[in-house]
Amino acid sequence: MKFKFDAKQQYQLDAITAVVDLFDGQPLNKGSFELTLSDSFMSASQALTHLGIGNNIKLKHDGIKNNLKKVQAKNNITRRTDIKTQGLNFAIEMETGTGKTYVYLRTLFKLNDKYGFKKFIIVVPSVAIREGVLKSIEIMKEHFHDLYNNIPFNHFVYDSKRVNELRGFAAANEMQIMIINIDSFNKKANNIIHDLRDKMGGRRPIEFIEATNPIVIMDEPQNMESPKAKEAIASLNPFCTLRYSATHRNKYNLIYQLDPIDAFQMRLVKKISVAPVLAENNANAAFIKVNN
Repeated sequence: MKFKFDAKQQYQLDAITAVVDLFDGQPLNKGSFELTLSDSFMSASQALTHLGIGNNIKLKHDGIKNNLKKVQAKNNITRRTDIKTQGLNFAIEMETGTGKTYVYLRTLFKLNDKYGFKKFIIVVPSVAIREGVLKSIEIMKEHFHDLYNNIPFNHFVYDSKRVNELRGFAAANEMQIMIINIDSFNKKANNIIHDLRDKMGGRRPIEFIEATNPIVIMDEPQNMESPKAKEAIASLNPFCTLRYSATHRNKYNLIYQLDPIDAFQMRLVKKISVAPVLAENNANAAFIKVNN
């Protein structure tokens, strides 16, 4: 069975645009065929380090701050915030069943297509969600190839038994999507990703991630709000973090909102009716009898 995806759902396009417009002013991608490993010929969106190729954000914080205000105004977000207090964390609220995973995956391809960003990490709170994301990429791969001119990309699930894949993630000059469970790196003790490895030049595997300055996507971030989880996310050295959920605990710099009421009014989800537990016939209802 082959799935077909509608690429013209306006509410999904609006959610994608909300993220893309945050970086308006970032030098545009000149095309993959113009990229080399020479630092002087790198795309404006890339940075060459001794460990690999990373995202390079040229846009200053003031530019992102101004773009944030414009995006929030465009999407009628009344709760205005500031990156000075909440950092480069951006919340996208989408009601369950409206294509959240599709939206953030397509957003990655759009960011690559427009700005040339290549290194992305999807952080999930559980194995079940991780496997769901992996399956989504597999069934949507052809769809994204059709939309974005057969752009080459690699995707994989982080596995501590194949930690050398992180070297390839850092060194690759094509789009990379890594899916990782928060439990794989949220503690430093007895955790391979934080240990020095002889096979990786005596470095800690996480150093290869840090060198890429990745864009981090958090799926269901309300389940990753503990101090330990926040410290773990910061250890990835992301240049920005995109948070997708229907039930945010903290709406960091909210840029798009599709709540249950909006989703119902747009006929994206069905109304739920709750049947009463008690029958309408009150013959068996409790009563009080007063004897004189």
